[in-house]
Amino acid sequence: MHHFEYRQDELYCEEVPVRLIADSVGTPFYLYSHATLSRHFQVFDQALAQIPHLVCYAVKACSNIAILRLFASLGSGADIVSGGELFRALQAGIPPERIVYSGVGKTDAELRYALRSGIRLFNVESLQELDRLEAVAASLDKMAPVAFRINPDIDPRTHPYISTGLAKNKFGIPVGDAPAAYRHAASLPHLRVRGISCHIGSQLTEVAPFVAALERVKALARELKADGIPLDTIDLGGGLGITYDLEQPPLPADYAAALAREWRDLDCTLLVEPGRVIVGNAAILVSRVLYTKQTALKSFVVVDAGMNDLARPSLYNAFHAVQPVVRQPRGEQVADLVGPICETGDFLARDRVMPAFAAGDLVAVMSAGAYGFSMASNYNSRPRPPEVLVRGEEIFVIRRRETYASLIAGEAIPAFLEGPAC
Repeated sequence: MHHFEYRQDELYCEEVPVRLIADSVGTPFYLYSHATLSRHFQVFDQALAQIPHLVCYAVKACSNIAILRLFASLGSGADIVSGGELFRALQAGIPPERIVYSGVGKTDAELRYALRSGIRLFNVESLQELDRLEAVAASLDKMAPVAFRINPDIDPRTHPYISTGLAKNKFGIPVGDAPAAYRHAASLPHLRVRGISCHIGSQLTEVAPFVAALERVKALARELKADGIPLDTIDLGGGLGITYDLEQPPLPADYAAALAREWRDLDCTLLVEPGRVIVGNAAILVSRVLYTKQTALKSFVVVDAGMNDLARPSLYNAFHAVQPVVRQPRGEQVADLVGPICETGDFLARDRVMPAFAAGDLVAVMSAGAYGFSMASNYNSRPRPPEVLVRGEEIFVIRRRETYASLIAGEAIPAFLEGPAC
């Protein structure tokens, strides 16, 4: 469920007409519903009530500090994959003891930052990373809480770019290598072994892969306990999918029930790292039609948002529903919804039945909250769009539109190039 709905042929976000926001901030822009964000988090968290758990929201999905602050107020922790995400989480008020650091390429500077911040857990991806963390922790005279991210070689049945739990993926260590890795970790003086981590992919639409992963994690936990390595945490990552088109992903209650059946004999805290399932359907990207174009082969609707604003269609051939902000009695057409970027791959929808848009119409690209703004770029020197949050009848700009000046704010012309150009 989300709080974007039509009232007399006009799309609203909660109690505000989307058209009025477009008139105020211009296009394109990302628009978030506070009610949807809150409800999705609470439904997910409450579904797991029967298991000792902590929800660590996956910051990479949508990292605006206002949204992180909202989740912090609801009791969320954070799953981070960079020093920048750690900074965002701390600035948003998420306590460090609720922060889990994942990711395959942590630098020494990032490890130091996280150790000094006192985060809850490092999800270690390799033995080299483990030894590096030991050295950095020793240099700071600190203890680093660790879990190994294991790779269970389970097919999540999702897009290959967002599959992370197969043996051929770069993530984690093979489950068969884990016992020896844990024995090595337990021998290091500045590491405290706390748990096992496992994340098999994103946009999963079945419960079975999660259960299969948990079964392998449980078997490893039993083996480690027999070796005298007790654990207090199992991190199952995130990955629960949402409906973009015709998908029928399990409800959070179904996901939680399946985990609970496997959890009965585990004396551990469950960490979960949802991202997309919380924010995906809580936001839209609003754009304006610049031109319509007809060739002998195709119809095009050219809008002012492009692949730099929403990369998922170009990157994954991902589906996002396309809806008018104000419905018009013009019928439908089959067309490509494309942007102004100088790339043939710049599209938001291809060969799609959509309203017969005209120049000046506002277009809502739905389900854009996850990996929308967080993957946006300045390609073609385009300022990134603003982010807007609606709560009831209130409108908040939670990130201003970038300007041309901001595009070059970090750049400099060296002295030898100063002076008049030819």
